[in-house]
Amino acid sequence: MFKTLGAFINDLVGEKRKPDTFDESDHRLAAAALLFHAISIDGFEDPAEKKKLHTMLKSWFGISDAEAKALVEQARQKDLESVDLHGFTSVLNRSLDDAGKRRVVEMLWEIVYADGDVHEFEDNLIWRVAELLGVSTRERVLLRKQVEAGRDAKAE
Repeated sequence: MFKTLGAFINDLVGEKRKPDTFDESDHRLAAAALLFHAISIDGFEDPAEKKKLHTMLKSWFGISDAEAKALVEQARQKDLESVDLHGFTSVLNRSLDDAGKRRVVEMLWEIVYADGDVHEFEDNLIWRVAELLGVSTRERVLLRKQVEAGRDAKAE
């Protein structure tokens, strides 16, 4: 609450934040933090997953390389500071419609499949995030199958 009030006052008096920083209430930071958490949850930050994250953030949010790099670093820090998923999912629930929430779940599947293997911790994370976002089990499974099918088609 005090951070939000401080940001509001800074905006009023004209103190600007750095151009490559994202506000804590920004859905892009919340989504990126969840995606980064998916990368690191199995105990290893795979380079293929990190590259996929950078590419996805640029594409989905229409941001530059520098902004994507800053967003990933800020997301990494938020993930390290976080004690639960609710902080991120609550921002997404306030900011995104149902299609946007499904897209976040789809992006999570794309990230975890980037290294070719889905760890049980990654699978569990996506299940929990989908539940918190109100994405049904049926939709979560369909999104997983779509991502798998897309991977299989690219491999052929």
